[in-house]
Amino acid sequence: MEIRRARAPQRQGAVLGGWLEEVPEGAVPTVTWRLRIRMEDHPGALARVAIRLADLECNILGFSVLPVPGGVLDEIVIRPAAGLTKAHVARAIRDEGCEWLGITDAAVEELVDGSTASLATASRVVADPGALADAVRRLLSADMVTVVPAAEANPARTENGHRVVFEAGDGRSVVARRMWAPFVQLESSRVEALLGLLGVVRENLAGQIAMTCDDGAAVVLRQGQPRDAGAVCDLHGRCSMSTLYHRYHTGMRTVPRRWLHRLLLPPRGLSVLAVCGRDVVALGQLVALPEGDSAEVSLLVEDAWQGNGLGSGLLNRLAVIARARGYRELSALCLPGEDGVRRAALRAGLRPADTLDANGVLRISM
Repeated sequence: MEIRRARAPQRQGAVLGGWLEEVPEGAVPTVTWRLRIRMEDHPGALARVAIRLADLECNILGFSVLPVPGGVLDEIVIRPAAGLTKAHVARAIRDEGCEWLGITDAAVEELVDGSTASLATASRVVADPGALADAVRRLLSADMVTVVPAAEANPARTENGHRVVFEAGDGRSVVARRMWAPFVQLESSRVEALLGLLGVVRENLAGQIAMTCDDGAAVVLRQGQPRDAGAVCDLHGRCSMSTLYHRYHTGMRTVPRRWLHRLLLPPRGLSVLAVCGRDVVALGQLVALPEGDSAEVSLLVEDAWQGNGLGSGLLNRLAVIARARGYRELSALCLPGEDGVRRAALRAGLRPADTLDANGVLRISM
């Protein structure tokens, strides 16, 4: 992929980095610059910089503070006086004892509240995932952003300027580059938050997803609702006593009607159903535990659908939801010698413990 850039004619005086917008002949240009300065975090430091910029007849249009180790990094957007060069601004900042990090051109349209701009950028990417590179470029004020296969990202690579790599979570990586200033952690956190949001959207946590079982049968996985009580009752009626015993650890042939609402909408949790046609053929639950970062899972798969990959698919869906809610571990109460949940977890790409703990609980790492 070839990327071409046309550099505009330089104005009078030296130019330090950045690109200047080409202005039609005879027009009066409106120039806006974004500069970054590292300074000590003590009273009066910023005031001196503001006074020096005022002496240069620069109008400050925007200002933000980025915390960095050993001080603060100030990003200031200015409209310079006619004839002023970037070299003059850099020299004035250094004369105030501040570290000059870089300067680049900015657009007046970018001068909106930072939170508003971030939310607007996220909305555009949710609506159009193909706009990811441009969204990251805007968040970082980067010179160039590319989306490449993860195997080609090479995070350790060094080159001219500054470079940072983010994992997009779908086998791709986002590579950002810019010449005018180093990237800082706060900026990286913004991009990571955006990618996390896109991951949640991609996994469609609140909606339904389709799954194909080993024999080619298609089912839909979706969250359970009170209206599913009748279908869940029928599911239990089609299950053998052995299947019910492995799920509830007590002898039962039918589920009491008063349990149905609690199965579908458990306190501190949710249920996920596997639906084929009008039938619910499997039921999974995810319930928060008091530990805070752990949740309990349970599975019930109709006998005729067992051994068909449905249990592992249902467990994987529960794990995706649990991860989005901040849980780091799943647990399942199992009978001695029972390994169905462990096999399902392995097939779902999770990391179950080799054995049950003293309470008969299988710990599953995500």
